[in-house]
Amino acid sequence: MKALSVNDLSKQYRNGVQALKSVNFQVNQGDFFALLGPNGAGKTTAIGIITSLVNKTSGSVQVFNSDIDHQLSLAKSYLGVVPQEVNLNLFDKCINTLVNQAGFYGIPRPEAKKRAEDYLKQMDIWEKRNSNARDLSGGMKRRLMVARALVNKPKLLLLDEPTAGVDIETRRMMWSFLRELNNQGTTIILTTHYLEEAEQLCDHVAIIDEGEIIENDSMLNVLGKLKKEVFILNLENSLDVAPKIPGYETSLRSPREIEVSVTQSQGVNDIFTELKKIDIKIISMRNKTSRLEELFIELTNNQKEEQQR
Repeated sequence: MKALSVNDLSKQYRNGVQALKSVNFQVNQGDFFALLGPNGAGKTTAIGIITSLVNKTSGSVQVFNSDIDHQLSLAKSYLGVVPQEVNLNLFDKCINTLVNQAGFYGIPRPEAKKRAEDYLKQMDIWEKRNSNARDLSGGMKRRLMVARALVNKPKLLLLDEPTAGVDIETRRMMWSFLRELNNQGTTIILTTHYLEEAEQLCDHVAIIDEGEIIENDSMLNVLGKLKKEVFILNLENSLDVAPKIPGYETSLRSPREIEVSVTQSQGVNDIFTELKKIDIKIISMRNKTSRLEELFIELTNNQKEEQQR
C-alpha cells in the first residue's frame, strides 16, 4: 500500500511565485523517505499541502488512499507532523502539551497520560514534564515536538528538518529513535539540510529543486549515479607536494593530508597500491563530503545547465 501519493501537485502563490510545478512522488508503507532540496526548493510547501496548512493550486494528494480534498479528517488522522519552526505553547507544561494533543484525536485522558509518559521518557525529557516549554533548551523543544507528533500513534510521520539547530548528541539520539520507530512499522518522510542524515537514515530519496523533482529513486540507486568522490587521506609522514598517482587527481591539503578524486570506474585499492610503491603510508581515509552532498550539487548544477540551454 502507498502511505502517500502526490500527483501533479502545483502551488502558485498570489505574488506569482511558482513553489511547486507538477510534483509527483509516492511513498510506500513502512518506507523511510527523504525529500531533499535547498532553501526555497518547495519542500516545506509540499509538507504544508499534505497537512492541509497550505492550499494547493492543482493536483491531488492521498494519505493511505484517503484524498485530502474529500476525506481530509481521515487523512489527517493518519499523520503526525514535526514542523520546521517551533510552534509549542511556550507557557504550557510539557506533559500538558502531549495530553492536550491527544485530546484533539479523541484519546481518553487516562490513555493520553500513559502515552505522554511513554513518549516523554523515550525522548529523554520526562524529568522536564512539569516545566513550561519556554524553559527548555532548543534541543529539548525539538524532542518535545517529536513526542507531541507521536502521541496519536500516526501511521505516517512527517519531519520537516527536525534536527535543525540541535547539538550532535541530540541529533544522534533522534536518529537512533527514528530508526527504531521505522523498524516498528511507522512510515517516515524526512526533509533535511543535513545530507548525511538522509544518507544514514533513508531508504528512498526525492530531490526537489526550484519546485521540480529532479531525482526520485532508492538511496542505493541514487548514490550509484555519483560520478566522482573525493577522499582525504591522512598520512604517517609529512609531504611538501602531492604525490602523483597515475590516472587520479591529487592535491595537498596539508603536510599530512592529501585529497584524491576517484571516479566510478576507478578503485580505491589502486591508490593504496601506488602510494605503497613510493613509501607513503596511509593512517586513515574519509570522504571530503557526504556522497549524497556531492551528488546533490552535481544534479542541481546539471538542472541549471539544462534550463540555460
